[in-house]
Amino acid sequence: MVSGTSEGTGRLPLEEKILKEQLRPSAEDRVYIQRVADRLLAAIAENGKAEGMVVGSIARNTWVKGDRDLDVFLLFSPEMPREALEAEGLALARTIARKFTNTFCEKYAEHPYINATIDSIDVDLVPCYNVASAAHIQSAVDRTPFHTRYITEKINGLVDDVLLLKRFAKAGGIYGSDQMTEGFSGYLCELLVLHYGGFTPLLAAASEWGPHLKIDIEHHAAKEFDEPLIVIDPVDPRRNVAAAVSIDRMAEFVELARGYREAPSEVFFTLPEPRGVTRDDLVEIISKRGTALYAITFATPPFIEEIVVPQLKRSTGAIRDLLARSGFVVHHAHYRMGTVRCMLLFELLNDALPPVRRHEGPPVWNRLNAEKFREKYRDATLPGPFIENGRYVMEVPREFVCAADLLTSPALLNVGVGRHVRMSLEKDWCVFEGADCWQEEFAAFIAGFFSRCSPLVRITRGR
Repeated sequence: MVSGTSEGTGRLPLEEKILKEQLRPSAEDRVYIQRVADRLLAAIAENGKAEGMVVGSIARNTWVKGDRDLDVFLLFSPEMPREALEAEGLALARTIARKFTNTFCEKYAEHPYINATIDSIDVDLVPCYNVASAAHIQSAVDRTPFHTRYITEKINGLVDDVLLLKRFAKAGGIYGSDQMTEGFSGYLCELLVLHYGGFTPLLAAASEWGPHLKIDIEHHAAKEFDEPLIVIDPVDPRRNVAAAVSIDRMAEFVELARGYREAPSEVFFTLPEPRGVTRDDLVEIISKRGTALYAITFATPPFIEEIVVPQLKRSTGAIRDLLARSGFVVHHAHYRMGTVRCMLLFELLNDALPPVRRHEGPPVWNRLNAEKFREKYRDATLPGPFIENGRYVMEVPREFVCAADLLTSPALLNVGVGRHVRMSLEKDWCVFEGADCWQEEFAAFIAGFFSRCSPLVRITRGR
């Protein structure tokens, strides 16, 4: 158990050191970003078509040193039709961006917005409705101003605890509510700190967490949820802020909390170094493991991560099942959305099979179906039909004796892959085997594929 906390804060000296040296933004950083924000808000006010508002961690003062992401919302009248909001909102965002930079692009969430680089700061200009309460939201982003107001009002005295939690989660690889991470968002971190009253009591409580834990700060939940972690949004009683957190990320947070409390160390706040493998590394890995590696790559569908990644997950599972039904044992499978191409990676325990397989028929006493089965295979050249355990069994030719043949066949399109993934596959896909699976874009992904371990194991190994 931890001991020796700094007087008055409940924090350890190492935590104060981390805060001072790594996490708290400097006064110069705060002034710099505030000046950019003020210029943007002034430009929006001068235009007069919408009200400007800074939201997110910068507005809530919970941003970590080095983060230079500024979210500015353009609040329009809720009477405006949705189509007009998208068109006029995007046009205004583009107009504001042009006043400060030529480096901007259009991005998409629930509706389009502008992402710009202004004075080295990553700026999102996001149109939304200026609704009276979160109960009247018309799009998901309409909640964000209410999140900002709620946290800003209540976070006093706990900002440092939020910074510690964010870095702790990021160092553990569980920070981010994106589809690939399935972890803890910044807003969720803020709410957890608020609920438990600080970083230290949060870790003490998390050490005893179990699945389907429910936290309802405002005691106003308006529906039931079945996710592993349930944190009711204080501004929207029908929303689970922790909906993105998978059971594995929740378990990893529990493990990290226990490990840190047992042996506090700065390594729990140290961001992991990016890792990759070379082609030669991959040759050695495969040789030592004695398994077969296959990669399927195809053009990345032109949609946002929130749409594509769930389809990659579904597609990987469907192809894994296809391989298993065909007799190929999948040891591990995973997926990655790249900028240009996506990769589905499969490690097989076997990738070659004999040309015959067993095919079980109905029980003999299921007379109608049994007679149909017997007649169907009566003149077959392979053994059978014979009776085993009361039912007909036949040996039949195997359709695919090599995994590569299966993965390059049209059978790949006949399983439940995601809709947009299917559209890409229908145009073209490539299958790579062994060390040929290596591609520079996916070097880090492949490295992680073969070095799986829990966050605590990774951290303690690195000490």
